Amino acid sequence: MLSEFFTTAVVNNEIEVFPLFMGFVGGLALFLFGMEQMASALKKVAGTGMKKVLVRLTANRFMGVLTGAFVTTVVQSSSVTTVLLVGFISADLMSMAQSVGVIMGANIGSTVTAQIIAFKVTKYALLLVAFGFVLSFVSKSQRMKQAGQALFGLGLMFFGMTVMGDAMLPLRSYTPFINLMTMMEQPIYGILLGAGFTALVQASSATTGVVIVLASQGMISLPAGIALCLGANIGTCVTAFLAAIGKPREALRAAVVHVLFNVLGVLLWFAFISELADFVRWLSPSSPLTAGSAVLATDAPRQIANAHSAFNIANTLIFIWFAPLFARLVQWIIPDRPLHEAELVKAKYLDSELLDTPSLALDRSRLELVHMGDSVRDMYAAIIPAALTGTRAELDRIEAMDDRVDALHGFIVTYLGRISRRELSAGQTDELMRLMETANDLENIGDIIETNLVLLGRERLAKGVMISSATVKVITDFHAAIGSALDSAFTAVIQVNPAAAERVIQMKAEINRLSGSAAKHEAQRLVVEEPNRLAAYTTEMDILENLKRVYYFCRRMARASVR
Repeated sequence: MLSEFFTTAVVNNEIEVFPLFMGFVGGLALFLFGMEQMASALKKVAGTGMKKVLVRLTANRFMGVLTGAFVTTVVQSSSVTTVLLVGFISADLMSMAQSVGVIMGANIGSTVTAQIIAFKVTKYALLLVAFGFVLSFVSKSQRMKQAGQALFGLGLMFFGMTVMGDAMLPLRSYTPFINLMTMMEQPIYGILLGAGFTALVQASSATTGVVIVLASQGMISLPAGIALCLGANIGTCVTAFLAAIGKPREALRAAVVHVLFNVLGVLLWFAFISELADFVRWLSPSSPLTAGSAVLATDAPRQIANAHSAFNIANTLIFIWFAPLFARLVQWIIPDRPLHEAELVKAKYLDSELLDTPSLALDRSRLELVHMGDSVRDMYAAIIPAALTGTRAELDRIEAMDDRVDALHGFIVTYLGRISRRELSAGQTDELMRLMETANDLENIGDIIETNLVLLGRERLAKGVMISSATVKVITDFHAAIGSALDSAFTAVIQVNPAAAERVIQMKAEINRLSGSAAKHEAQRLVVEEPNRLAAYTTEMDILENLKRVYYFCRRMARASVR
């Protein structure tokens, strides 16, 4: 038995460090690994559901609280929630004030793990491991496999708690440890220890798990457990700051909101820990048939979990009314700064934190495609005026714009490649291929503009060719029609809009008509007595031909979106 092995760790009030350390660290590792396995499986099961919930993020701050609680409950990671917020703020889908509500909700979601592990089911840990293992390997249904993986992870969490509990059991008779736990009755020491341990392991759920293990062994009182959990709320802010390193300003602001909310919440309750303990004793079920330390061991785990939830829910109810104030404060603390050109070329939405949740990662790829598509459409809008009548400087500027398109194409394709190495459903695989093809088609359109049309504009300048106003109108009209096809094709892909796709496909007859009309106009212009008429004719026909190639890629995008 593990407990028999670990009870040899204390002899004559002297502790053998290695067995205790091995049991605690090994149990903690099992706990964290199990939590990661459970969260990973839940993210796969609930990925599509999270997408639907996230659509509601822009509603209001109160809906944001519910959303933040749900997402954090599923992914068990406040850093992932922060990444989602940064993307939505960057895309102007939500305001900073609305994101404050999501961060507050994330704190509530993080308490769900404590509620789960407070149930006294550790004796069934290995049964859950075995059942989850069998379910994940025998089931043919992908959803059942993922449910099995979640149960397997949950069982490992409980087994890790058992190992930690057995490892720490000898400490109940170890005087220095008893003295240390007595110090935890002073809230400031409990808060500092909880914050330090959480900052070290970067998982507030791990701290809560250890606290509940200590409580289940009768080693700490309820007020001491509450103080340690309050400290965990501060320590988890370190994770938020680490997640914000090297990210946009919005990420740093979200991290500051997280810190302000958690620290102010702890300060608010610091003097009322005893009252909070009395409240959860009243709220939580008790065991009247036990007494002394047995009561502590029986009731304290559930009471600590309830105190953790009550603390975060109460803070949210208090501070949610000040969300706009929080937003203005962090924007004052961390003001916007001008971006250099090199920074503007960086991917805005792609984040490795979301790769384990393919549905969300694919959504981010689509947002980045919007970023890339906007750059391509800017190039397309500018190229014909520059090619027909513009200066060399204007052509150089358009050529430089393709560097942004190429860079974003590289970011998107690389990110999609990383997503493809995850376990994807058939629908997600199809979506990934559509996004990949769209990225390639946009990059090809950018290359047509940068390589061919810019070159034709430079040849016009070099040869001194003058384009007549009538020809400018013909080419401009043709350019506008294909521009409309490009917009509709892009809408078809980004919004998964079959009507827009069909509109692009049906434009083929109109494009052919305009192309034929332009060719007839060029044939009539060829016989006009003007200097450099043959050179002008060649340039104009080449421009029209390259615009037709742009329509070809628009049609490809539209077809792929409804495939």
